[in-house]
Amino acid sequence: MNSFTSLFAFWWKALFACLLGFFCAANAAADTAGWIPLFDGQSLAGWKASEHPGGFKVVDGTITFDGQRSHLFYDGKVCGGDFKNFELKAEVRTQPLANSGIYFHTAYQEKDFPKSGFEVQVANTHLGAGGYVEMKKTGSLYGVRNVHRQLVKDNEWFALQLSVRGKRIQVRINDLLVVDYVEPENPVVDARHPGRRLGHGTFALQGHDPESKVAFRNLMVKPLPDGLPGEPEPPVRFDAVDEQIVKLGAANYPLIDFHTHLKGGLTTEQVLQHMFKTGINHGIAINCGLGFSITNDAGIEDFLKSMAGQPVFIGMQAEGREWPKLFSPAAVARFDYVFTDSMTIFDHRGQRTRLWIKEEVEIPDQQAFMEHLVATAVKILDEEPVDIYVNPTFLPAVIAAEYDALWTPERMQRVVDAAKRNGVAIEINSRYRLPSLAFIKLAKQAGLKFSLGVNNIDANLGRAEYGLEVIQACGLTYKDFWMPKPDGQKPIQLKRYQ
Repeated sequence: MNSFTSLFAFWWKALFACLLGFFCAANAAADTAGWIPLFDGQSLAGWKASEHPGGFKVVDGTITFDGQRSHLFYDGKVCGGDFKNFELKAEVRTQPLANSGIYFHTAYQEKDFPKSGFEVQVANTHLGAGGYVEMKKTGSLYGVRNVHRQLVKDNEWFALQLSVRGKRIQVRINDLLVVDYVEPENPVVDARHPGRRLGHGTFALQGHDPESKVAFRNLMVKPLPDGLPGEPEPPVRFDAVDEQIVKLGAANYPLIDFHTHLKGGLTTEQVLQHMFKTGINHGIAINCGLGFSITNDAGIEDFLKSMAGQPVFIGMQAEGREWPKLFSPAAVARFDYVFTDSMTIFDHRGQRTRLWIKEEVEIPDQQAFMEHLVATAVKILDEEPVDIYVNPTFLPAVIAAEYDALWTPERMQRVVDAAKRNGVAIEINSRYRLPSLAFIKLAKQAGLKFSLGVNNIDANLGRAEYGLEVIQACGLTYKDFWMPKPDGQKPIQLKRYQ
């Protein structure tokens, strides 16, 4: 492209943007930055409610919902109520247990939930209803790119920002980017939501149910032209793993890799980019214990400060058997979760042994070693205040080939029983492809919860491939997956650990 052509294209886009802003704002007052109000602060003029319209009212300059299910669709004069590329911003406040959302690229319908377009979820503490447990939190691009960490509180106003530029959808909560989704050339079509495709349409505010009390204010839109920077080149195309991830997300599976480490040069920003690209959420964990970077409460404080404000869970990998004596319960409870393994043990000689280091391992009798390893695992699960047992059933390299023979059903059952009585979840580890399907089936039968983990040693995070295989092979449902416990219910806060 020569300089004249580039200059012409630049001025044409600028002219188009000006014309678009002029026509869209012809019947509305736009500010100097191009933002146009969608709500006048006094009435529902320009909005049309569906079934049970009485639930939406204007109270103290806000649009409030309190009533039976209804959706409030924009049908005002701005852009004729038809938007393709745009930026939208709103302030939202939820009451406890509320479920709501903002739809875009949708169309008015008299009843039920909108069938066309996408929804940005608004649900901080909503639990679900009728046996359904809602896993998707505020900021989720509902069923496409889910957010599983609660980012804002009920009863407080927060800013929700949404933009569509070509095939790219971005969602921000209080200016924090939480979704950056690019619709592929071959989007996954959910049979229950066939209209979940980018196109054009209007906005709608969701009034989900009588328990979902929510308020909106300062609803503003900035229409955008086509061809703006930010549209991906070349186009994205999904493979079979991408497709499975989207389908599981649509089915409410909390796909979270809780065993992510900032190792091998991996940065938090790279973890977030991986999350945006793959749809897999992350928990970033730090190793805490003898011989590791954090050995006291001050180290925990410094790490948590460095991770403040990130849209990821923050975990503690408790190393060695000494860790409960190194850290105070109050410091440990500041993590979202704690996990450990039985890869550091005191062996038959009484020596502290790291089973992944060949030079430290001595196994004169395989059966005796296994009995000692299982007894150690059971003791860990019974005595250490952890949420997840990771790298489960790991064996040293010298005997790993004998896994199926050494991990007998009776030994597996002893570990499962210990996890069950202590409420500890079992990690499905993609790095080691552990535990075996036989172990997972026993654990599922016992009613244990599971988590996903890669335990990366470098910047390669993968896509939880072994976990995805296990979900299919063992018939795991979304309810089989563990989620972090709220403050006050963490293992370290239980009386028996004080």
